[in-house]
Amino acid sequence: MNEGRVSTKRPELLADLAEMYYIQGLTQHQIAEKIGVDRSMISRLLAEARREGIVEIRITRPFSFQNQLSVQLTEQFKLQQACVLISRNEEYNLLLQRLGMVGAGLFEGFLAPNTVLGLSWGTAVRALVDAVEIEQPIEMKIVQLVGAMGALNSAYDGHGLVQRLAQKLGCEGYFLNAPFIVENPQIAQALMQNQNVQEALSLASQCNVVVVGIGSTQPQFSSFYQAGYVPLDELVELRSMGLVGDVCGHHFTLRGETPDIEFQHRTVTVPAQDLKAIPVRIGIAGGVGKAESILGAMRAGFINVLVTDESAARSVLALSGY
Repeated sequence: MNEGRVSTKRPELLADLAEMYYIQGLTQHQIAEKIGVDRSMISRLLAEARREGIVEIRITRPFSFQNQLSVQLTEQFKLQQACVLISRNEEYNLLLQRLGMVGAGLFEGFLAPNTVLGLSWGTAVRALVDAVEIEQPIEMKIVQLVGAMGALNSAYDGHGLVQRLAQKLGCEGYFLNAPFIVENPQIAQALMQNQNVQEALSLASQCNVVVVGIGSTQPQFSSFYQAGYVPLDELVELRSMGLVGDVCGHHFTLRGETPDIEFQHRTVTVPAQDLKAIPVRIGIAGGVGKAESILGAMRAGFINVLVTDESAARSVLALSGY
């Protein structure tokens, strides 16, 4: 900004005032005198600059980890790595934000040119994508692992998350253009034969790294149910079969067993054997309510890197008899 000159164009004016206040360190009173308006006007304009995204305030909070639990989880379940965030008395949404930031920091360490990255869907994966910040574009590919959940869930649907992360990383996104679940296995099979779907799933099988959420069959913790994508009676039926959770729609028991169920044949998603063959499989989930799902996912081999919190980790170890 040129000294002594303030733009008359609204967005530039807001940016000029923000620079004076946040970078040059002038007070609101000094800025008001400088451009000839009252201080309350400056306060309103600075607030507008924040609302419009011209000013973004970022707080870098140091995180504390429970290293002993990390070691126990890594050894017990033969993980490559486990990050266990020390729990605080906080709402679930705030826990998700913190897990997303931790997950983003870990995830960024796996990014490199020519990497093929896979993303599932869900609120925890969304929190990680929200927290990713990369200064330089990376020449890589990002592919959607799970079919679409529908327009109502665009904020954490796989298509939207792939699109957002590809924009952040300055790379290409590849989409699985089919619904996640359909009425019967015949429709799912027909969709799986579609050339575009086959190309996306072929690329998914070539992933070096995937980031996946860990779903639950408990209604209060089930994103499928909360999003209105799976009715309660179907969720109850899955639960009655001993299934405690899913990764990319592949359901498992607490022991990590993956029985052949009709639900699975109605889905369009990366095949389980392809998912388990991917070298780095980062699972992100937290809270005591997700303990069963986390345990089952590790035992089933769907994840080998875990991002979670202390309360979930302690519950997982207790459930496993460790």
